[in-house]
Amino acid sequence: MFEDKVKQRESAPAPSVEEVERLLERPLLEMVFEAAQVHRRHHDPRAIQCSQLLSIKTGGCSEDCGYCAQSAHHETGVLPEPLLDVEEVLAAAKKAKENGAARFCMGAAWRKVRDGKDFDRVLEMVEGVKKLGLETCVTLGRLSRDQAKRLQGAGLDFYNHNLDTGRSHYEEIVSTHTFDDRLETLQAARSAGLHVCCGGILGLGEPRRARAELLHELASLDPHPDSVPINSLVPVPGTPLANEPPLDWTEVVRAVAAARILMPRSHVRLSAGRAGMTEEAQAICFLAGANSIFIGEELLTTPNPEPQSDALLLAKLGLRAEHEKP
Repeated sequence: MFEDKVKQRESAPAPSVEEVERLLERPLLEMVFEAAQVHRRHHDPRAIQCSQLLSIKTGGCSEDCGYCAQSAHHETGVLPEPLLDVEEVLAAAKKAKENGAARFCMGAAWRKVRDGKDFDRVLEMVEGVKKLGLETCVTLGRLSRDQAKRLQGAGLDFYNHNLDTGRSHYEEIVSTHTFDDRLETLQAARSAGLHVCCGGILGLGEPRRARAELLHELASLDPHPDSVPINSLVPVPGTPLANEPPLDWTEVVRAVAAARILMPRSHVRLSAGRAGMTEEAQAICFLAGANSIFIGEELLTTPNPEPQSDALLLAKLGLRAEHEKP
């Protein structure tokens, strides 16, 4: 089994890109079977970690990420908005908790964190959400070590900073920062004792080799990311990737299964693009090791399944929120 190779390398480099590529090319059901076994060895197979995401500062981002509705480089109809008030964010967090979320994630469309009144307000948000009894997560762009320490001091649990795609495909997607810039921010977050939430986006026109590179990089992080979001592109009119054809659902399953095998103890989150997946495809992803989802009707600016449909699907599959008692 491929996991045996992973175990043998716990104190050595992660499996090579070539090995990960061969893993992705295995017969689908063989991959799912092995991933399901790995998942059951390290997690409660009935438990799903539930998070909710709120855009606290929407639009006007100076980055040129080719998939993003919030980039100032693209004409998408998403207008720049100011940072939300602390009270508004806390009200949304209270509602998220009532609706079953255990973690509240806050995203700001910034290239990088800048010290000042806006960052001070984010620190207030983090402190307030933490006091509500929720896990806290933010995604704010590039981050210095000192800023990471301030976030940790305010009560932040997780910092999200996705690698998006493989290194060889990265410059096809964004030119305003580098792949290594992303890794530096992850190092800054880890240096402050923050948990890392880091994954990628499928369907950016990348070959399977680039997906292998992405998974290799994630599995090379030491320790592995605590949360690994597996996103699928949601094409946005006005962005360079607006006409990208949808990725076959089996490629999403392959990525989920490979992530579970390569990072056995991480939470693997079936994230953006889930609204476009059938119940059957989602069920196979859960079988293959996905054990985290976003709940709520929107992910920043993209749609998410309605809460009622999520509750119905989890009930059909005999799954429950991780923080709920069996």
